[in-house]
Order: sequence, then C-alpha cells, then structure tokens
Amino acid sequence: MLGLGKSPRRLTTAVTVFGLLAAGAAVQAATVTPAAAATPHRVLFDNAHAETAGNADWIVSTSQPDPLGQDSSPSSETDWTGALSSWGVALQESGDYSLKTLPSGSGLTYGGSGAQDLANFDTLVLPEPNTLFTASEKTAIMNFVKNGGGLFMISDHTGADRNNDGEDAVEILNDLMTNNSVDSTDPFGFSIDSLSISSDYPSAISDSANAVLHGSFGTVTKSLIASGTTATLKPADNSSVKGLLYRTGYSGNTGAFFATSTFGSGRVAFWGDSSPIDDGTGQSGNTLYDGWNDSGATNAALALNATEWLSS
Repeated sequence: MLGLGKSPRRLTTAVTVFGLLAAGAAVQAATVTPAAAATPHRVLFDNAHAETAGNADWIVSTSQPDPLGQDSSPSSETDWTGALSSWGVALQESGDYSLKTLPSGSGLTYGGSGAQDLANFDTLVLPEPNTLFTASEKTAIMNFVKNGGGLFMISDHTGADRNNDGEDAVEILNDLMTNNSVDSTDPFGFSIDSLSISSDYPSAISDSANAVLHGSFGTVTKSLIASGTTATLKPADNSSVKGLLYRTGYSGNTGAFFATSTFGSGRVAFWGDSSPIDDGTGQSGNTLYDGWNDSGATNAALALNATEWLSS
C-alpha cells in the first residue's frame, strides 16, 4: 500500500527530479570555484644597446635584470633609480606586470635557454637604442613579434647619437625594419622620418574605442615633442598601421608621432621622442627633464596604455 495517495509514477518522478537537482547543485558548485590568479604580463626593457649613453638614462632601475632587487615594493619613482622609474613603478604597483631589464653586455635572443630570452616575455621595450642590433638580434625581435610578442619602439630626433658611434635611434630602428632576415619589405607599414622637431604637443585622434588612447590607465589627449621625430605611414604595405597622435598640422600618412601596427600575431607601437618617457629622476650626473609629468600632455597614460595593449 502506498501512503499519502501517491502513485508509483509520481514517486518515481519526484525521485528523478530530486536527483537532477542534486546533480545540478554539484555542477554549479564546481563552476563557481575561484579561478587561479592571472599570470602577470611580462615586460623586458632593453639596456643592452647604449640606452644610458650620454645624458640618457632609459632604465627602470639600476638593479638589473630584476628591479625588485632595489626595492621589492616600490611606491614612488625614487624607489627605483632611472629616468624610466615612474613607468616601471606604475606597472609594478598595478600588480599585473612582471618587469625585467636586459643588462648591458647582453644580447637579444628568441627561443634560447636564457632567463631574459624573448620567449619568456610578452612585450619588448626598446627605449631609444643607440647601437645597431646584430643580425641575430634582428631575427630574434622580428620572430618574437611575428609569433605574438609586443614591440615598443621609442625613437629620438635624427642626429641623437649619444655614444658617437655614427648611429642614432632613427637609423637603428629603420635598420631593424628594413634589414632583417624575417621580413624587410616594410613589415610594420611605416618608416621613421629623419627629422629633428624642436617642440610640439602632438594631439590624439578622435577614436573612443581605441585601447591605447582610452585604456585602463587613463585618456590620452596630447603628447610632447622636445627634439623628436615622426613617422610616415604606408598602409598599402600593412593595412593595420594607424596613427594615433600627430604633429600639429599633420594627419593621415604623414607626421604621425605615435603609431601602432601589427605583424603576424604580434603588435607594434612607435613613439617619436624619448622626452615623454623621461621622469626627471635617475642616476647622478645625468641631465634629465620631467616629460612624463608634463602638464600639457598625458604621457604617462599613453605609455602605460600602450604597454597594456602590447602585452594583452
């Protein structure tokens, strides 16, 4: 005899429903398990190509390769020593980045066994290199980008040969793009102009969806030229090239002070002057200027947003 007036069919149905509810609860419990913390974006700053020659001090810290060796919990630009310390500290404080420096005397490699091999990083920053890259280094850089890496190239004005070896950043970066074993047919869709522009505040284009101009580190409106150069864009060679900030009076394919592009699976950014990344602090004996915090520009947001875009 069945109690409470329930038929065998109804009892079976109830058991089935309870079973499904229990199974669903188990699945739901499994899906809400907290995910592991995301791996920090890995950024390598180059200091193997005379980035501290003359008055330049384009390093995030004197502790190399690991800036954390100088201060493991930096909170201000002076906690690390270098004209790029503001850039480095801002990335470190975000908790989303792991920073290293390629020290002087080293070489860029890709696919090797070294700790600073490019295969171990998401983005490579070239802050006004002052010596030519070797053939093997250019191959490494181009393959790194082609396979998904981010490349941040920062130039200076023509003639800024800080170590007097006959090469400046304009020539060195153009050589990287036009004289390599991977693709020398204008791979990024732009060339750097041989110019020395004394001063300007290049303006950002109107593009509210652009991640570099409107990123998590702020909105970019202007940048700074204090003896710098621009790039000429060639979209027929690479349709992804895009000018984001332009010298006053310029637009389209000429006068691009900041530009982005892609190559293979990777991303590229170009900045026409090292003055915007100079935070005015660094090693004693260098004459530095605070372009990072220039009141007429938004250089910090531009550098940080671009790093985020390149590393994503």
